[in-house]
Amino acid sequence: MTARTAAFVVALVLLVYLVLMGGRAITMISSGEPVFIALGLAILVFPVLGAVLVADQLRFGASTERLARRLDDEGALPDVSHLPRRPSGRVERDAADAWFDAKQTELESSPQDWRRWFALAQAYDLAGDRNRGRRAMRKAIELERDDR
Repeated sequence: MTARTAAFVVALVLLVYLVLMGGRAITMISSGEPVFIALGLAILVFPVLGAVLVADQLRFGASTERLARRLDDEGALPDVSHLPRRPSGRVERDAADAWFDAKQTELESSPQDWRRWFALAQAYDLAGDRNRGRRAMRKAIELERDDR
């Protein structure tokens, strides 16, 4: 199963859960009892919030894939195949840190280039800092959108 398929399966399962929770919330709200109305409204917040978060993550994934395809078509997709790996498949820490430093230096020379932000996001991911990697990828997506 690919990561993309897994993401859609998880999103579908979550969607079913959110629909069921939303149904329970509506049942509680329509009961007419003040306590149940308050609980129903509180429960209704979670399905709505969950749906918004899932939609955002799916949109983020699709945008990331689009940028990767575009870079691949241009022949500019960052290549990490030369980096030494552990038996687990992860890039060795020293190599990931060195590659990160190189990508950060490249970004400093061209901070408005979405391609540099994409490479930095990948470097953050290899270095194990996924939060900053996601922020860098969001910046790449934003800059690429402005570039079109």
